[in-house]
Amino acid sequence: MPALKVFPPLSLYVHLPWCVRKCPYCDFNSHALRDTLPEQAYVDALLRDLAFELESATLADRPITSIFIGGGTPSLFSGAAIGRLLDGIRATTNLAADAEITLEANPGAADENRFAAYHGTGVNRLSIGAQSFSATTLAALGRIHGPADTRSAVRAAQTAGFTNINIDLMFGLPDQTAAQAQSDIAAAIELAPSHISAYQLTIEPNTLFYARPPQLPAEDVIARMQETVVERLEAAGFARYEISAFARPGAQSRHNLNYWRFGDYAGIGAGAHGKLSDANGIHRRWKLKHPRDYMEAAGTAAAVGGEQRLDENDLVLEFAMNALRLTAGFEASLFTECTGLDFARIAAPLARAQQAGLLERYANRIHPSLRGLRYLNNLLELFVEAPVSTKAAPCIDLGAR
Repeated sequence: MPALKVFPPLSLYVHLPWCVRKCPYCDFNSHALRDTLPEQAYVDALLRDLAFELESATLADRPITSIFIGGGTPSLFSGAAIGRLLDGIRATTNLAADAEITLEANPGAADENRFAAYHGTGVNRLSIGAQSFSATTLAALGRIHGPADTRSAVRAAQTAGFTNINIDLMFGLPDQTAAQAQSDIAAAIELAPSHISAYQLTIEPNTLFYARPPQLPAEDVIARMQETVVERLEAAGFARYEISAFARPGAQSRHNLNYWRFGDYAGIGAGAHGKLSDANGIHRRWKLKHPRDYMEAAGTAAAVGGEQRLDENDLVLEFAMNALRLTAGFEASLFTECTGLDFARIAAPLARAQQAGLLERYANRIHPSLRGLRYLNNLLELFVEAPVSTKAAPCIDLGAR
């Protein structure tokens, strides 16, 4: 496999797996909290896991540009626990002074005091899971909060000092109408966040909705919902920079942009995934999913649930799956910089995509068309097992870096 000339930017993902209860659409590694939250033991495990990552991967001295604390419901953890976690990260890594540090919070699982405590630890971005502003829809989604809880949570976060706040919304929800989707967007805009994520509900395997599917809107209704979402958010000053991400100027998610630009990220926590570059190419590693098993093994190789070394076909498809979510696409040089492969490796699928009207190219910038954004799966299918080029980027031993 080709090696990279320069390692890409590095982020850190931290997974906190507990929720008050499991939502029927959620396929993330989350577990309903049945007893007392083991804050201290879990933070200890996370810091042992981080030490293991630093020993076993080419992470030392590489600056970490962002941290994302996801779940689960991270806002179940106290400010003291989050502070101890971040202090441990700062003490052992090269965390950039201006690093973006995001924490996911659910309405009904946090208050102004807790938000103020998070802000005091250095968390500088909150992502609040509203999902909808309809009480009926929230009940159908199994959410524990109501519309008033979301409004209170956003205002409490703003009072606590947060200026960078994302609101998560979904559309295409059970029995949702186009008018209801518009109402949700209007309610989110009214709260004046800096960022809104608005994405279509998908029914995933191993969820309650998969076993007992709800009645969802028709495909053409969902398509109109998406068009309306984009129009309303752009009219309100939120620029669409990724399929489902809309930001005020300067408020794009730096952590998620690193994913979409095929950067590196280490993952710590139960079920956390990481994607890292080394002297032999790129590999993925994930941790044991069950919190009990993870905490017992954290800090040792036994906590690793599995690993995969990406081959050339994997690199082509995964790069496309990320970079082609961005409305601005990518510079042609980024492909080689992030994969170590020659650009010729994707010339054929790019040409087919452009011919199909799914892709546009201006000089060295390649980006999906509006049609490509709407039919992303069709676009990505063109990158599955593309013919292998005989030209690969020269290998350079980066083991000493």
